[in-house]
Amino acid sequence: MVSPVYRTENILAELIARIKAAMPVEDFEIILVDDYSPDTSWLEIERLSSVHPEITGIKLSRNFGQHYAITAGLDAAKGEWVVVMDCDLQDRPEEIPNLLAKAKQGFDVVLARRANRQDGLFKRLSSKLFYRTLAWLTGSKQDESIANFGIYHRKVIQEIVGMRESIRYFPTMVKWVGFRQTTLDVVHAQRQEGKSNYNFKRLFNLALDIMLAYSDKPIRLVVKLGFLVALTGFLFALYTLYKYLHGDIIVAGYASLIISLWMLTGFLLVTLGMVGLYVGKTFEGVKQRPIYIVEKRIGKESIQ
Repeated sequence: MVSPVYRTENILAELIARIKAAMPVEDFEIILVDDYSPDTSWLEIERLSSVHPEITGIKLSRNFGQHYAITAGLDAAKGEWVVVMDCDLQDRPEEIPNLLAKAKQGFDVVLARRANRQDGLFKRLSSKLFYRTLAWLTGSKQDESIANFGIYHRKVIQEIVGMRESIRYFPTMVKWVGFRQTTLDVVHAQRQEGKSNYNFKRLFNLALDIMLAYSDKPIRLVVKLGFLVALTGFLFALYTLYKYLHGDIIVAGYASLIISLWMLTGFLLVTLGMVGLYVGKTFEGVKQRPIYIVEKRIGKESIQ
């Protein structure tokens, strides 16, 4: 079981107790990845690991982000089946046996579908907007009721771990690798404390990163818009020439000239900016920096 940890010091003990009570197998591991949480989550992980030998704790050297923390956990996972879930207890550990039972029917991936999300209105609306925009940009179906929670076979995890690109978004990577996938409706619990760290700004930046990493649709849209602007300009030029030859135009209009300049200049700046974003992300990739940096490990086979 892999779970990224951030600002959940007060509920980690309950999380571990409920996971252990729900696990349908005797031999399992719990990997908690502290994404440089500003509270005392790491101290709580250390305390829990001294009591529960199933726990492996990984502390990152800085806040890399949820999906990078998931990658760190997946790199350390060794089981035949790997459960990925958030640590805020909105993903209920009691659903793990149901996910495993569904997977045993012949599936490599079983994704938990939150049929009745227990989030606030703003979170639900922003999430719906995020997933619909993502679906449009990537050209693939996206379901806002599905996030990270699910069970994944070892062969799926191996392929995801082998994807070492610098931009990480776990659900999209799961879709990309394929294999036999299905969904299972689960009960979604209310948040016990705190609030989601995904505000509008973070969702926007995440959508922008995913768009640049998994889609060339913005570039295609810019090319199509360029042809449209060029065609409009050509038709306007023919119309202006026709009016001039018939003596309807003595002095060319100042307003049309200014409007054309502003439109074309704005279009060029948008085009350059879009290309620059792709070049920047390519530059990040070719530097081949590590996806994450581990500061500490505790638990089984830990490296201090």
